[in-house]
Amino acid sequence: MLQVYNTYSLEKEDFAPQEAGKITMYLCGPTVYNYIHIGNARSAVAFDTIRRYLEWRGYEVNFVSNFTDLGDKVIAQGEKEGLTEQEVADKYAAAFAEDTRQLNIKPATSRPRATEYMKEMVEFVERLLEQGQAYEVNGNVYFSTKKFKNYTALSHQNMEQLEENAAGRLGEEDQEDKQDPTDFALWKSESRPDVVAWPSPWGPGRPGWHLECSVMNDQLLGETIDIHAGGIDLTFPHHTNELAQSESYHHRQFVRYWLHNGFVNVNDEKMSKSLGNFVTIHDLLKTDIDPQGLRFFLAKTNYRRAISYSSDRLDQTQGELDRLYRAYQGLLDAQVVAPTGQVSEQVQNQVAELEESFIEAMDDDFNTENAVTVIFDLATLANKVQNQETATQGDLECLANRLQTWLGIFGIEKLTQEIILTPEQEALLAERATARAAKDFQTSDAIRDQLLITGLVVRDSPQGQTWELK
Repeated sequence: MLQVYNTYSLEKEDFAPQEAGKITMYLCGPTVYNYIHIGNARSAVAFDTIRRYLEWRGYEVNFVSNFTDLGDKVIAQGEKEGLTEQEVADKYAAAFAEDTRQLNIKPATSRPRATEYMKEMVEFVERLLEQGQAYEVNGNVYFSTKKFKNYTALSHQNMEQLEENAAGRLGEEDQEDKQDPTDFALWKSESRPDVVAWPSPWGPGRPGWHLECSVMNDQLLGETIDIHAGGIDLTFPHHTNELAQSESYHHRQFVRYWLHNGFVNVNDEKMSKSLGNFVTIHDLLKTDIDPQGLRFFLAKTNYRRAISYSSDRLDQTQGELDRLYRAYQGLLDAQVVAPTGQVSEQVQNQVAELEESFIEAMDDDFNTENAVTVIFDLATLANKVQNQETATQGDLECLANRLQTWLGIFGIEKLTQEIILTPEQEALLAERATARAAKDFQTSDAIRDQLLITGLVVRDSPQGQTWELK
C-alpha cells in the first residue's frame, strides 16, 4: 500500500485518490524572471520522479505546474534588461523549458500562466468579499485570517508568534490598511506608471501571489485535489494562504495530501547570492557534466530530505551512474551460448524479488534512496548473469528491460553512449585481441593502458573485450 507523508498531519498516510486510477497533482512553478537555480530544479526533479512512479503503477496523473509571470521581480528584471514584463516572462519561461528538457523532466499536463486567469481571479476575490471573508481598503483587498478556522493547521505555527512577526515586517501604510498583521493581500492596487495593471471593481491592480495558485487549481483541477507539492519553504505563507482562501471559497477540503521537498544547500551552506554559492541550472548545463548525472544526484535522495550540492558529490554520483551504464551496456554486448528467448526460472525469481523490494521502497513515501539500492542490486545481478555460460538471451533481455524501466522512473532514459573509434584505437584494439588470444597478457595489459590514455576504458569478459569512454 502506497503511503505518503502529509505535511498537514505530519504523518504517513495511506494514499487513496478521489477517483480510482486517477490523480490530480499541482506543483508550484517558478516566477519566470531569471534562470532557475538548483533548488528549483530539485523540486521539479523530485515531483517528476514521483509522477513517473505513479504512472508506472498505473495511475493517470493530471499534472499541473504554473508560471508566475508577473510581480515586482519580473518588473525589476525588465527594467534591468530593457524588456517588458511579458518579454521577461517569455524569455525565462523558454529557458525553464530548455533546462528542464535537458534534465528530462516531463512536460506538465498543463503549464498555466497567472496572467491568463485575471478574470477568474477577480471573480474569486469578489466571492470572498461577498462572504465576509475579505475586506477592501484603498483599492487593496485583504483576506481576514482570523475569520478562517485553523489558519495555522498546515504550517503548525503559533498564531500569536505569527502576529508578532508579521507586525514587525509591515510598513506604516500596511499597518493602517490591514485589520490584523497576519491578513494577506488578495488584490493590490497598482498606480505606478509604465507598470501593467488589470481592471477590477476596486480599481486597477494586480492579484496577490497566493491567489494565483488557488484560482489555477480551481480552474484546471477542481475544488479538491489529490496532491499539492512544492518546496518546504512554501508551506508558510504561500500554501497556508492558498489553503485558507480556497477552503473559504468552496467550504470544503482543498488538498488531500500536501507533499513538500527539502532544501538544497551548496557546499554545506545555505545557497545565497551574498555567499557567492548561487548555482543556476543554466550555468551548470553549460559545463561538460552529464545532465542525467545531475538529475540522478537530485533524484536519488528522498524528496523530503535536504541535500547538499558540491562538484565532488556530483562527480561521485556520476561515477555511480556510470556503473549502471556499464551494467546495461554489458547486457547488450554479452554473447550467450543458448540464444533462446526464454527467461530462466532462477533469473525470473531473482528479478521478481528485486521488483518487490523496489515497490516496497517507493511505496514508503517514495523512498528513492532504498529504491536506488535495489537498482544497484539489479546491476550486480546483471553483471553476474552476463558472464555466466548458462545465461539465455531471455535472461539478458529481462534484466536489461528491468534496469531500463527502473532508471526510467528516475528520468534516466539514455543508457548507452555512441562510441566512434579513431583509427588508432581500432588498431590498438585489434592488436590487443591478438595478444590475448596468444595469452600474451603483458602486451595485452600494456595496450590497455595505451587505450586508457586515448580516453577508452577496456574490460575483459569470457565473451571478449568491451570498451567505453572514460
